[in-house]
Amino acid sequence: MANAATIDAQADRIVDAMTLAEQISLTRTRAGASLKDLGVPLPAFIPEAMRIDKPEGSIGTAGFVPAIPRVGFPAQHQADASLGIADIGYLRPGQQSTSLPSTLSLAATFSPEAALEAGDIIGAEAFAKGINIMLAGGVNLAREPRNGRNFEYLGEDPLLAGRLVGQQIAGIQAHHVASTIKHYAVNPQESGRFVYDARMSEAALRESDLLAFEIGVRDGRPASAMCAYNKVNGLYACENPWLMNEVLKTDWGFKGWVMSDWGAVHSLHASVNAGLDQQSPQDKDFFAGLEAAVGDGSIERQRVRDMARRIVRAMIEVGAVEKVAKPGGEIPVEAHSARAQALAEAGIVLLKNDGILPLAATARKIVVIGRHADKGVPIGGGSSQVIPWGGVYRDAPEGTHPLSALMAPSYSLASPLKALAAALPNAEIQFDDGSNPARAAALAASADVAIVYAVKTEMEGIDHADLSLPWGQDDMIAAVAGANPRTVVVLQTGNPVAMPWLGKVGGVLQAWFSGQRGGDAIASILTGRVAPSGRLPISFPASTEQLPHPKIVGFDPAKQKALSIGVRYDPFPIDYVEGSDVGYRWFHLKGEKPLFPFGFGLTYTSFDYSGLKQTGGQTLKVTATIRNTGKREGLEVAQLYVAPPGRSIRLAGWARVQLKPGESRTVTIEADTWVLLSYDESAGKWARPAGDYRFFIGKSAGEPELSGSVFLNAAAQDRRR
Repeated sequence: MANAATIDAQADRIVDAMTLAEQISLTRTRAGASLKDLGVPLPAFIPEAMRIDKPEGSIGTAGFVPAIPRVGFPAQHQADASLGIADIGYLRPGQQSTSLPSTLSLAATFSPEAALEAGDIIGAEAFAKGINIMLAGGVNLAREPRNGRNFEYLGEDPLLAGRLVGQQIAGIQAHHVASTIKHYAVNPQESGRFVYDARMSEAALRESDLLAFEIGVRDGRPASAMCAYNKVNGLYACENPWLMNEVLKTDWGFKGWVMSDWGAVHSLHASVNAGLDQQSPQDKDFFAGLEAAVGDGSIERQRVRDMARRIVRAMIEVGAVEKVAKPGGEIPVEAHSARAQALAEAGIVLLKNDGILPLAATARKIVVIGRHADKGVPIGGGSSQVIPWGGVYRDAPEGTHPLSALMAPSYSLASPLKALAAALPNAEIQFDDGSNPARAAALAASADVAIVYAVKTEMEGIDHADLSLPWGQDDMIAAVAGANPRTVVVLQTGNPVAMPWLGKVGGVLQAWFSGQRGGDAIASILTGRVAPSGRLPISFPASTEQLPHPKIVGFDPAKQKALSIGVRYDPFPIDYVEGSDVGYRWFHLKGEKPLFPFGFGLTYTSFDYSGLKQTGGQTLKVTATIRNTGKREGLEVAQLYVAPPGRSIRLAGWARVQLKPGESRTVTIEADTWVLLSYDESAGKWARPAGDYRFFIGKSAGEPELSGSVFLNAAAQDRRR
């Protein structure tokens, strides 16, 4: 990659060779596809922007900007999202891509290397399909565990989320494909996402949601940031000068461009002057007035040049101008599918095991129970939905309108039932869909083992009222476990769920949405071909009463039945009383014990911690010896939590340690210097007060193994670039 001076000079040459109209054309994105391609009548709530003909030159993506051949600048082909090359089913009919596990599953690996791997797959396939901008990099913190879009994000901790999203972005951009980081900022729920006002102090923002973005920007150098729908402290995110101009572009030195989410722009002057560089497709094209605004002097000509230059410079930096993506490239389907399976295996979390797992080779009669376990594994819905290789099953009744069918719960054709049968060819396996609890229980009673695949689908635009499993599955699991305590529950969800039946079952696996070969990945863990190594990137509450908001603010069950693109809520504020104490920090602060803590995860072996040593002064380093005390090889994720004086605990670092039976290894974890700092709002800077910093190293936020305290000197850090 060329150095910054060379990139700057090339960007200047290209932009200064453009006319004003050409510069403005880069800032206005059109829908790159049309719902007209479906060939069916469209419901009234579908925006006009999605009814137009596909623009000339577009390959059928979510967003499109025509090329400017005169100056050698390529077209922009913008596609969703973080789980693969998305296509709900109408953007590019017939298109399939590798369906990766949910991003929350990726976070459960606690592995930056896995995030880089996921980004590499996305970037390679995007380039091969002619796509040069991926609307990936979702890093909104999971403040709300009922959020229908958490499956697209990386959990509740800013350090974990920031490090992983940075690597995912880096993996994408290594293929000359630009990536966004989104949704900037504080977009932790879908209910009322167009209008709610996220209210929080500057210090709380900078120490939590913005910290995840800051780390992601530092590590991944994304080409673009996408501003969110909602307001932040009274101003829409896409007209918020503090967020875009002051924090992102000035404090963090972000050189890329800010694009809006689809339909998130409310003005011309306020948005442009606040730092928005590109309006994404929506019915009202505010940026159509840019040329007139420059003419009357209400928007400076230099500001338009800056908008265009940011786009051009970012595309040059990732190599998208020198190496232009074109459709028709070769994709190694088998290899990418195998890699997706390995990522799914690494993200599966073992939550409970009474010795039932891995399945004993002597288990001869196994009953598999569960909604669509004979067909496939669930895929998260909305703009990020990938049509996997091999196709998709949609859970829609006969006669459903084709557009509604596209939005119905969808399943990758990676049947858990078939995968388990292939992994255990000598076992007798029977199947029941679980729709009748009594029938399922009767079948389970005579089996050696019952495996229940429980499903809770999630979708952009729609939140859940509670943490229960839908379709009566909690009652069904209780009935099956009552008939046979040797029951394993495999949770296929995009969020934490309640488990009223937990004490009755022998094992629980959290498999998330497991992607292209999800059924095979789950079978690998169940049978012990692969040992579980995932850890929870999000706390599982014991009940919603433990949450800062026991009920979702602004949640309206009636409005959950419609797609978010057709729903407008009355404006309302959300006071995020937890501030920067998101998830496990909130539980620690309030003395609450969740059902399963952040970072939790069992393996098929056990580990012992000893030999604690620490150093303080300028930095905090913690050393411990970890020993595998079990009978098989396994991976431990040793986690370091630190509490600054007067504050709650924070994940400050971790180490992934693979050990054979009886093997020991000494590991040193250095606390991330950013996490040790707190934001001094009155002084407007980051500072680390001198004092005693309590810490522990352990298996999760709720399982300290070795603890201590160390004195750290005062320190400060200027984040301005």
